[in-house]
Amino acid sequence: MHSGGSFVRLGMFSMPLHPPGRCVADTYRDDFATFELADELGYEEVWIGEHFTSIWENIPAPDLFIAGAAARTKRVKFGTGVLLMPFHNPLHAALRLAQLDHQIEGRLMVGIGSGGIVADKAVFGIDVTPEEAGKLTREGTEVLVRCWQGEPFKFEGQYFKLDVPEARADIQCGTLMRPYQQPHPPIAIAGVNRSSYGLGQAGERGWIPLSTNFLPPNALASHWDSYAAGAQRAGRAPDRAIWRIARDVHVAETTEQARREAREGAMAAAYRDYMLPLVSQGGRGLGAFKTSADMPDEAVTIDYLLDNVWIVGSPDDVAAQLRAVAAEAGGFGTVLQIAFDWYPDQRIFHRSMELLAKKVMPRLADV
Repeated sequence: MHSGGSFVRLGMFSMPLHPPGRCVADTYRDDFATFELADELGYEEVWIGEHFTSIWENIPAPDLFIAGAAARTKRVKFGTGVLLMPFHNPLHAALRLAQLDHQIEGRLMVGIGSGGIVADKAVFGIDVTPEEAGKLTREGTEVLVRCWQGEPFKFEGQYFKLDVPEARADIQCGTLMRPYQQPHPPIAIAGVNRSSYGLGQAGERGWIPLSTNFLPPNALASHWDSYAAGAQRAGRAPDRAIWRIARDVHVAETTEQARREAREGAMAAAYRDYMLPLVSQGGRGLGAFKTSADMPDEAVTIDYLLDNVWIVGSPDDVAAQLRAVAAEAGGFGTVLQIAFDWYPDQRIFHRSMELLAKKVMPRLADV
C-alpha cells in the first residue's frame, strides 16, 4: 500500500506513561526490560518522549535514557520522541546528540517538536503562542542541522545567533563534533493536530513524518496530505514507507479479554487520569480524538476511544483493524505501539507485545 514494495514494520513509542506514586528508578528498570524484549521480538525502533514537569511522563532527558537503553540492547534503534526545541539551545542539543550517535554507533533518530504542556512553559519562563513555538522550533532545527556539518558558519535569526569561527589548528580546538551518521541522524517531525503545519515542513525537507496516537483513523489522511503538499512545494517525491503512525495497541488471546484488560487496566487509567485532562487544557479541547468536529468533549469517553481510536483485540482482530487503518490512511511504513505501565503485572503488556510481533505482524506481510 506504499511505495517501494516494502511491508508495515513494527516499533514502539514510549511517552512514557507511569502512574504517580511509583519509584522513578523502578519505572526506568521496567522500561529497560520492555525495550530489551522489544529488541528480542524484532521491533525496529523505540521513540522516547521528553517532558519536564509531568509525573506521568517522567523522562526530562531522553538522550540520557537512550544511552542506557542502547547499552542494554543490540539492534533496535532509538529516537527522541520528541526533542522539544523551544526549551533547548540548538548548539548544545546538536553536540549532545552527536555524542550520543557515536556512543550508540548510529542507532539514533532525532524527533523534534515544539511542546504543549503549559506547566513546562511556565517553569522555564517561556511565554509563546503555538505559532511562535512553531517558528522557534523551525529556526532551532535549522541551527541544529548547521551545527552538525561541523564547519564554521554565522547565523543570525529571530531567536538564535551563532558565530562558529575557524578551528584552532595549533591546539586542535574549536571544531564542532559531527554525528556518527552522515550527514546526520534521521530527523522526524511529530504531528498532533489535523492538517499539521509541522508535517508540511517535514515534507519540504524530506524528513520523517510521525503521527500521534490521538487521531482517529479518519483523520490520519490529513497528515499525509500536509506532508505530501510540503514535499510537492520542494519538488520532492513523498515516500509513505517512512511514515510512522503511533497507535494505542493492546493484544490478548481473545478480543473479549483484550477489551476487558484495556478498559479496566493501564490504558484506561492513563487516559482517564492523565491524557484526557491534559489534552483538554491545551486550548483545542479534545478535538484531536474526535471522528467529527461536532462531537462534544464529553463524548470522548474510554468506551469511545476503545471503539474508535484504540486498536484492541485478538491477533486476528488487531490485524484486521491495522489493515483498515492502513487502507484509510492510504498506506504507511511503521506502526508505533504506545507503551503503557501495567504495574504490578507488566507481563500483560509484554504478552501483548509478543502477540503483536509474532501473531499480528505476519498477517500484515502484504500491507
